[in-house]
Amino acid sequence: MRAAFIIIYDSNGRSLRKLNPVVFRRALGPGDAYRLEVTIPAPTLDATLSELRARFPRLRVIHKRDDGFSRLLDVLVRVVTFGGNSAYMSRYVTTLGQSIYLPAGWEARGELERVIVLRHEAVHLEQFRRYGKLGMALLYLVPVCPIGLAIGRARLEWEAYAETFRATAEILGLEAARDPALREHVLTQFVGPAYGYMWPFRRQVGRWIDAELERLAQSAPGG
Repeated sequence: MRAAFIIIYDSNGRSLRKLNPVVFRRALGPGDAYRLEVTIPAPTLDATLSELRARFPRLRVIHKRDDGFSRLLDVLVRVVTFGGNSAYMSRYVTTLGQSIYLPAGWEARGELERVIVLRHEAVHLEQFRRYGKLGMALLYLVPVCPIGLAIGRARLEWEAYAETFRATAEILGLEAARDPALREHVLTQFVGPAYGYMWPFRRQVGRWIDAELERLAQSAPGG
């Protein structure tokens, strides 16, 4: 016997989630499947920032080009990665405490891309609220070694990159989250110089990604 269900679609026709409205079964009949199409607008950058400011009242959004501390960190990052990460100011969004630091060219990125990145950064904001600045510094730098075996940093970053996959699936669709280019990008963040070669175990990171994608597939309509 097939249970009644409702599939909610966004404005682009992508299914977002499946609901199982038990309360409607008697009226609709348990042997029939029903579809309710609901238009849900794609998230906007302004709405995402407003939501973040509501969750984190002390939130500051700072452009790295205007910030002397960011320029200092850029030098330090180049040194500790032996020149491997020279894009701190131009590519990477950074969250420290309750502040998000934006790289050059941020405004040129697509709006949905920026929304997804802010979803990632929201995880870091929550981590700073949970552990505090000192706790985050210790977790990020100490266990086991700041270069090459930074398991604390890897776990903190994986929590945020898991949100990247979830946000991508919700906003752009599951196939976008499965894109090999996204997978390779995330793998490179862990095994390459971007975060100081924090966890250079490519297969293990790949298993983390596969597990998250499987969870997303199972939670998708019809999953």
